[in-house]
Amino acid sequence: MTQKIRVLLVDDHMIVRVGLKALINAEPDMEVIGEADNGAEGVAAAVALHPDVVVMDISMPVMDGLEATRRIRRERPDVQVLILTVHAHEKYLFPVLKAGAAGYVLKSTVDTELLDAIRTVARGGAFLYPSATRMLLEDYISQVNSGVAMDAYESLSEREREVLKLLALGYTAAQIGEKLVLSPKTVETYRTRIMEKLNLSSRPDLVQYALKRGLLSEYT
Repeated sequence: MTQKIRVLLVDDHMIVRVGLKALINAEPDMEVIGEADNGAEGVAAAVALHPDVVVMDISMPVMDGLEATRRIRRERPDVQVLILTVHAHEKYLFPVLKAGAAGYVLKSTVDTELLDAIRTVARGGAFLYPSATRMLLEDYISQVNSGVAMDAYESLSEREREVLKLLALGYTAAQIGEKLVLSPKTVETYRTRIMEKLNLSSRPDLVQYALKRGLLSEYT
């Protein structure tokens, strides 16, 4: 039997947590293993319970969701954080990604997107709603046009570009090895080299880079 995705809920509204818990626990492949009603409690629960995914509100007392996300990613880098918010604006999006969150779901789309988002980030991918992806692309284009961003993509070899795309799509090293006829160890070497060349530190960073660079447009 496949192990369930273990989810921690962090939101200061109990009624929201009750609804999310019912939604998540109704799925056969995931379960809520804990709850917290502020960011500080969320960090403590994430460290103690070691969930696969934390569903995190932004605006909370004691400690907000961004600071909690930063601390969780520092203490438990293998725990993925999925931000749940009412704000559909780039001034909220970019701080969320910078804090280390792997995804961003609007509360207005919880019933249609949250479960897919949890599964995506649990696999090591990143989840962004369509308009957020567009905002990232526009921001990237703006930076390139203004000369702020230096694109290191041109320094990647053709094989490194292939590996980059497959990593961003969520494939494991073993799966990529099968596709490209490489050993998993060789794929990991490519992954390390790609991360160094692009100055990236995590899988979500890599996915965000691929989205901003337009590398996944043929797959979406």
